[in-house]
Amino acid sequence: MPLHIWIDADACPNVIKDILFRTAERRQIPLILVANRIIATPPSAFIKAIQVAQGFDVADNHIVRHCQRNDLVITADIPLAAEIVAKQAYALNPRGELYTRETINEHLAMRDFMTELRNSGQTSSGGLSAFGPRDKQAFANALDRFLAMTR
Repeated sequence: MPLHIWIDADACPNVIKDILFRTAERRQIPLILVANRIIATPPSAFIKAIQVAQGFDVADNHIVRHCQRNDLVITADIPLAAEIVAKQAYALNPRGELYTRETINEHLAMRDFMTELRNSGQTSSGGLSAFGPRDKQAFANALDRFLAMTR
């Protein structure tokens, strides 16, 4: 089965979507954006957007149900990434980090630890720093490495 790229599109930065739009066209890879709102996409035989119902994890659940082994899912959602990795697919976050079977449990543990700290008032961390040019470049490089690995 050919590679498909799925985007958890509700929170994906537009600059990352643009990189993926160009990649889908250039490499003729099916790209599917999943969100609970309408997502604008360029006209293309390789790009489609799916709007799912509002609700907690509805888009994530759609992606998990429909992605196949060896597909690539773009998401910053670590629990979604864990489900994707469990299906023997790949998850890449918009900052260029590829989640693997070897690393996903560490990411889940760190996420849970940080959630506990925030909930107990021990940290006021608002999360990651603003998305910038280095993040965009890191993502583009990671995407290129992944696609070269899957040829």
